[in-house]
Amino acid sequence: MEMVKNGDTGKLAILFERYHIRLFNFFLRLSGGKREQSEDLVQEVFIRILKYRGTYDHRNLFVVWLYRISRNVFNDHLRKIKPEYENEDAIARAASPVPGPEEQLEKGDLEEKLSEALWKLPADKREILIMSKFEKLKCREIAEILNCRTGAVKVRIFRSLKELEKKYLEVIGGELL
Repeated sequence: MEMVKNGDTGKLAILFERYHIRLFNFFLRLSGGKREQSEDLVQEVFIRILKYRGTYDHRNLFVVWLYRISRNVFNDHLRKIKPEYENEDAIARAASPVPGPEEQLEKGDLEEKLSEALWKLPADKREILIMSKFEKLKCREIAEILNCRTGAVKVRIFRSLKELEKKYLEVIGGELL
């Protein structure tokens, strides 16, 4: 990234190859499986990397800077579509995946119900679980991305997992398998 910052924009292709799948999966989870939207958001992230390359500080982790940009891109996207909806719950429902018949056959019942429970969480709790459990970011990295203390991230993850457990029990009708 330091080379891109210093004008060697051709090196952006290396960063793209290294991170585009990871970002695509991040957006795919945040958007509820919307592939085209996720592809567009990944492209927007790399446009912003190029545009704001001067703000990169090599003393900080690149992945933290990358996910800050990614969160901003996603939040900007939500703001654009938000006028179409009355509240955040409506946005979550609209972004929620509606699997087709083939996907329903492929998905296990447990995974489907867990995904449904995840979508019932508020966006901030869903996001922190996606970053920690799916993206495998460390608590200190998430803390830098969210601009808070590591201890606060651990508490948020714990609370989000507890709420996910409640939502999961609601989805399965209160029965543990």
